[in-house]
Amino acid sequence: MKLLNDFRLILLLCLTLGLAPFFPEPHLWAKLKWVFGGATGMQLKDWFDVVLHGLPWVLLVRLIFLKTLKNKNGDV
Repeated sequence: MKLLNDFRLILLLCLTLGLAPFFPEPHLWAKLKWVFGGATGMQLKDWFDVVLHGLPWVLLVRLIFLKTLKNKNGDV
């Protein structure tokens, strides 16, 4: 559980797995454009790809939310 709350590790995952491959555009960005464009022709492997590359970003948003909530409640 400690790994899921390590800000540096999550940020590293976002910048590597979350954006790889980087050229011509980040893979996750291309997949999200495809999904928001109607997801026409997407297969199971494409959806798995979205989950795989998107998970680090979900973990980062979760961690930021938890840290914000913890600071708002006055915990240190």
